[in-house]
Amino acid sequence: MGGKMKRICSICARGGSQGVKGKNIRLLLGKPLIVYSIEQALQSGLFEAVAVSSDSEEILSIAKNAGAEYIVHRPAELAQNTSPKLPVIIHCMEEVERTTRQYYDVIVDLDATSPLREVQDIVNVVAMLEEKSVSNVITGMPARRSPYFNLVEINGKGVVQLSKTLPEAVTRRQDSPVCYDMNASIYAWTRDGLLKNRAIFNRDTLLYVMPEERSFDLDSEVDFIIIERLMEVKLLKINK
Repeated sequence: MGGKMKRICSICARGGSQGVKGKNIRLLLGKPLIVYSIEQALQSGLFEAVAVSSDSEEILSIAKNAGAEYIVHRPAELAQNTSPKLPVIIHCMEEVERTTRQYYDVIVDLDATSPLREVQDIVNVVAMLEEKSVSNVITGMPARRSPYFNLVEINGKGVVQLSKTLPEAVTRRQDSPVCYDMNASIYAWTRDGLLKNRAIFNRDTLLYVMPEERSFDLDSEVDFIIIERLMEVKLLKINK
């Protein structure tokens, strides 16, 4: 891609939460969870626009106070438990484009529940997208389980079987193909890659690999405890 890219960052945070009540604005080391992603987006210096989309006035107010440049009111039909995320991201981008009267070449979505990412991760994902000239990049971490070795399914007869098999049986996990867990931390698309395909996986999708300690997604009370502890450990190392 040549020339200066115009980039927008979306951060989508619904008011309701089934796993952790009010998780998007719950205090994590004294700061509302969503603020971490807003600050990371701003600190990256990559974006002409940083936008927060929500159906919650409280979330939008906190986001605005934290420096989010555009506040997008999400319609009810995109704020249900069953609402897929891609239409929400597209709605957020298009609302900002209506406001700014300009198109964005690149859209990056930061999941509000992934505060352990680093600013450099965002920078690296965008660089991969633009330098490799692909339509999108997703993030993941090395998987703990392998579908070829110790990830199983129960078939229609109630019998356990490996999720995937190879012609030759895998007797050591190290010998199985390398697999990754999507960590939902960062998604990046070109405008065409997002609007034409409207999919997470395109024919040229690339993976940016993050370590496990930066890949936790806050979706339960246990996740909250783990993430807060990891943040405390990181602060201790910085302050030493």
